[in-house]
Amino acid sequence: MVLTLGHFVGVAATLIVMIAVGLYAGSKVKSSSDFATGGRQAGQSVVAGAIMGTLVSGASTIGTAQLAFQYGFSAWWFTLGAGIACAVLGLGTARRFYEGSCETIAQYLVKTYGTPIGPLSTVFGALGMFLSMISQVLAFIALMTTMFPISPLTAAAIGIVFVLCYVLFGGVWGVGLVGVAKLILLYVAMISCGAIALVMMGGVGGLQASFPAFPWFSLFGRGVEKDLAGGVSLVVGVLSTQTYAQAIAAGRSFSEARKGALWSALLIPPIGIGGIMVGLFMRANFPGTPSSEVLPTFILGYLPPVLSGVILATLLITAVGGWAGLLFGISTMFTRDIYQRFIRQQAQQGEALLVQRTAIVVVVLLSALVATGNAGSLILGWSFLSMGLRGCTILCPLLGAMFFPRYLTPAAGIAAAFLGPVTNVVWFLCFPKGVDPLYPGLLASLAALLVVSLFTRKKARPADLPA
Repeated sequence: MVLTLGHFVGVAATLIVMIAVGLYAGSKVKSSSDFATGGRQAGQSVVAGAIMGTLVSGASTIGTAQLAFQYGFSAWWFTLGAGIACAVLGLGTARRFYEGSCETIAQYLVKTYGTPIGPLSTVFGALGMFLSMISQVLAFIALMTTMFPISPLTAAAIGIVFVLCYVLFGGVWGVGLVGVAKLILLYVAMISCGAIALVMMGGVGGLQASFPAFPWFSLFGRGVEKDLAGGVSLVVGVLSTQTYAQAIAAGRSFSEARKGALWSALLIPPIGIGGIMVGLFMRANFPGTPSSEVLPTFILGYLPPVLSGVILATLLITAVGGWAGLLFGISTMFTRDIYQRFIRQQAQQGEALLVQRTAIVVVVLLSALVATGNAGSLILGWSFLSMGLRGCTILCPLLGAMFFPRYLTPAAGIAAAFLGPVTNVVWFLCFPKGVDPLYPGLLASLAALLVVSLFTRKKARPADLPA
């Protein structure tokens, strides 16, 4: 479809607002600490914005509509699982991490298991986050190639520029403040699209007349084991991801951090319903549409031009925000857990900030290169795989360090952080159509943590000795 002047007006107005917010965020960055955790001055809205700025992304909008177009309501597992995960984060693990006064998950793990687990958890955790970045790049490419007659490579190049502007200068303030502004627009966008699609389908009765109950109206349309694994992977992935821990650490108090997580839990799931309605409408009326282009095609075809432009720009920022949030987490892990710990322990704030920004540039280029080679693949497939790999690496050692540190040994934590992701990857390669690799990966990690702790002895630290 051809974009009109109205479309461009809507796109331009939205981008100007977001750029202004980003520039304001950049003005708050004076040091590496400001960049990574906002100097621990973020309120609940910025914490929620940082969490949702990454979780509510191209995967949860364009990816949800794509999966609903193919399978129906089972596409809700991404946003539903994300909401459950944020509730568990706020009510379960946030306090321990916040009170640990750490900037990264690896730093927290090192307190219990020693130095060797730091780079191990960083490498596997970053790899899992990188896979999730691919889904965001794919969503951005799908949106851009629907709007403009450009190649996937050109779309990816444009995305690189957007991402660097989004996160390079503002850090956690950029991710958080732009996340808040984006979420407001996104709610209007997805609820409006979902309502319009439902009305044009003739309401609930029209939906029921167009599709059989199974698989289209089942949360397990792809199979109980597969869809449930998708939801579980969101929970374990969010609890194990640097980006969301970093958002918690940015709170000016634990109360503000927890409220930010709980607001995220409340607000994320409804967004998926809008995408599902659009996916089902397009399936019923335009089954030949490329699945990755379902949502932008609907917006261009059925919304007034200016509103369409606003929503398309919001979706662009959504994809960029998810891409940038994960990128920000990876760069922080590299800077804090690799560079400042093993390469330059005496690095000053200015040097650390330069290193983190350099890492951002390198990783964003690599993510765009990988995504363009996989254009057209299932967006949420990358996200579920990523969440599972992160969880298999970090979840069991992290929960052990938070709640049972006196009973676990350094060797056990290292074994769990290594065997979990290795089992996950090997199972995925050897049994691609069998049991989801999330389950054997988590089981291997938990077994290693318990068994190795039984057969190794932890040296008593001064804090552990009786008075």
